[in-house]
Amino acid sequence: MAPAHPDATPELVSPRSSRVSAARRLARRNFRGKDRLFLAEGPQSVREAAAHRAADGTATLTELFATVEAAERYADIVAEARDAGARVHLASEEVIADISTTVTPQGLVGVCRFLDTPFDDVLAARPKLVAVLAHVRDPGNAGTVLRCADAAGAEAVILTDASVDLYNPKAVRASVGSLFHLPVAVGVPVEQAVQGLKDAGVRILAADGAGDRDLDEELDKGAMGDPTAWVFGNEAWGLPEETRALADAVVSVPIHGKAESLNLATAAAVCLYASARAQRAPGGCRSVTNS
Repeated sequence: MAPAHPDATPELVSPRSSRVSAARRLARRNFRGKDRLFLAEGPQSVREAAAHRAADGTATLTELFATVEAAERYADIVAEARDAGARVHLASEEVIADISTTVTPQGLVGVCRFLDTPFDDVLAARPKLVAVLAHVRDPGNAGTVLRCADAAGAEAVILTDASVDLYNPKAVRASVGSLFHLPVAVGVPVEQAVQGLKDAGVRILAADGAGDRDLDEELDKGAMGDPTAWVFGNEAWGLPEETRALADAVVSVPIHGKAESLNLATAAAVCLYASARAQRAPGGCRSVTNS
């Protein structure tokens, strides 16, 4: 398919098209699981999807729907999609609005293959920094924590079987492309996740406002440089006692001002960056690894 011309006519104009219907149904979890496909919306997510390859070299992006205007504006992304072997469809704004799960679509919607990583593969890579989402139910929070983990240099994210679907459209959007940057294991029971990471030599820290350890004190003691997995809990009620009991330590983020608490994503960012800084300091595990 040649680059879109300003006067090009969309080939897909009816929401009742079989291609449109197949994409639209991926907004529902049961169909995502059945087809092992999910939607990525907007230029940033689609760009990252087009660049992503599975371990065997298989392209992640399989199909791209674009308005004529978006195809012109993001011609480089459309070209990357074609290079990845994705089918590119020029679509009307009505079709894009029908497929999209956002109020104001940006004109690009990609269909992607599932890309989660087996938990055993995460362990085999001997990660130094991991985020474990246990009982996290809000997709926006899950995607934002994934983005924070990516920014902090974490080497994996684990979503337990009690957490939200990784491929929920809100989670994909909130990750802003980070979903395509680091391994994510899904559906792992929290007990299995913790034990597997411990066996791999990873220290388990549970983030909880009622923790008996203070993050600042842990940093001051030089106790944060080891390979670490942070366990983050539910937005409303935190981590249950049985999950906190699995951790090597339960750590709270100190509140120095008058705020009642931090939201999940903010607390996750603080904790992950604290570990990342400690691990990069002299004597931290990354310095030792790279020496």
